Amino acid sequence: MNPLNHVAIIMDGNGRWGMKHKNSRNAGHKEGLKTVEKIIKETIKNKIKFLTLFAFSTENWKRPKKEINYLFNLLENFLLNRIQDLHKQNIKLKILGSKKFSPKLNKLLNNSEKKTSKNTKLQINLALNYGSKSELIDAFKKINKNKITISEKNIDKNLQTKNIPVPDLLIRTGNTKRLSNFLLWQLAYAEIFFEKKLWPAFNENDFNRIIIEYKKIKRNFGKI
Repeated sequence: MNPLNHVAIIMDGNGRWGMKHKNSRNAGHKEGLKTVEKIIKETIKNKIKFLTLFAFSTENWKRPKKEINYLFNLLENFLLNRIQDLHKQNIKLKILGSKKFSPKLNKLLNNSEKKTSKNTKLQINLALNYGSKSELIDAFKKINKNKITISEKNIDKNLQTKNIPVPDLLIRTGNTKRLSNFLLWQLAYAEIFFEKKLWPAFNENDFNRIIIEYKKIKRNFGKI
């Protein structure tokens, strides 16, 4: 059976779920946060050490300002009310992406990272204002500035995910089959599962079913 150390998730479908069930995209984002908490619990139960969640992309700034503000208010409230509980559970939070938010949110993100920095049970990587192409460009700029050789090893060292193992498994909900500028370098050999369910409808059984399927896959990494 395949070891499973790192799961990455593109949490797609919140807005569509909200419009379908509550006539409100924001209601879908609120419901999607409940799914996040369920999946965190299942990740711990399955003894998976890394969970990366794609929460807000560099392209998501094109959305209506009211929706963006609601998303960030939701995140602020989550950090204010839940970070102590995550800390007690020995969970580490790391932010991937560029922290170009309000001073209040930036402070909350920095304090949350600092507070949980030594925790070891699970590391949650939250991709916020993240785009893989920008990440790669920044890595090449660092390599060029430091006048070091371009190699896979040196690119890895200059990515935001340095010291984080690459994902073994990517799950994307929402019945959409694309990577959407997410971890393009890191997902080179990940097993990918596209799920029809919208993120708020995704549950523990779905997560565990995918894990069981993943563990049965023969992973060759280019070999026979």
